[in-house]
Amino acid sequence: MEDGRTTMEMHQVRYFLALAGTRNFTKAAEQCNVTQPALTRAIKMLEEELGGPLLHRDHRNTHLTDLGQVMLPQLERMWSNVEAAKTTAASLLSLKDAPLKLGLMCTIGPLRFAGFLSRFRSQQPGIQLSLIERKPSDLAAALQRGELDVAVMAPAADVDDRFRIEPLYRERFAVGFAPGHRFQQMDAVRMADMNGESYLIRANCEYFDRLKEAREASGAKLRYAYKSEREDWIQAMAAAGLGICFMPIYSSIIAGLLTRPITEPEVTREVSLVTVAGRRHSPALATFIRAIKAYAWPE
Repeated sequence: MEDGRTTMEMHQVRYFLALAGTRNFTKAAEQCNVTQPALTRAIKMLEEELGGPLLHRDHRNTHLTDLGQVMLPQLERMWSNVEAAKTTAASLLSLKDAPLKLGLMCTIGPLRFAGFLSRFRSQQPGIQLSLIERKPSDLAAALQRGELDVAVMAPAADVDDRFRIEPLYRERFAVGFAPGHRFQQMDAVRMADMNGESYLIRANCEYFDRLKEAREASGAKLRYAYKSEREDWIQAMAAAGLGICFMPIYSSIIAGLLTRPITEPEVTREVSLVTVAGRRHSPALATFIRAIKAYAWPE
């Protein structure tokens, strides 16, 4: 009871719609698979809730009252919305047309990730996966706001306990340079070998400080040449001989740019699966997490 009145229930709406369609209590009861007295009681309770009779009854015919005619399209829309909600819920729970928003750090190479995406698509064709590329700080904020379901990134060292972090794989850093550069003759490039080089800075590099510490520890000093937020510009300038750049070894690399892994010291990052701690997982998200954690990332 609420404020002395009963609350409309959906089975009452269903019975009324059946009765409005058949104009016969016996046929409506059969259609709804209930007894006629049960249907009659439900219609009476609905009339009490709405404040007036919905039907005129006689021995031969049943007709909608003015109130019944006004309420019919509204109750039809109500029932239609309920059925649509049930259909949507069933699709999501059965992973049919289930949306999932995945955030990817901008330096995650598509070739590195394509193998997993291909397998996941073949195993779960009903999950509609959307990929959103951003820098790590923006991914963390979007996760917290609920704009993303999950992210794959290398979290910052100061990430707080609002997030659950599960490592996926480790990735080395490489140096990028133009053809003909002295590094081309090397299998790997030591930090000390970079002394005196012009440095092209990627503005959103989450490992800028780590790379700087490694250079300084080796005694290498670089000349800052250009700085850009765009990875493609940095790579294009390096390929044109304007300097060297640093990048994760699995990043997308433009044509004409050469790379070698960095050694002495080797610099690596840990790429992780990140979700909001304590937030309940949808069936689609739970399925995705199981799949990506079980995937064997190729070396």
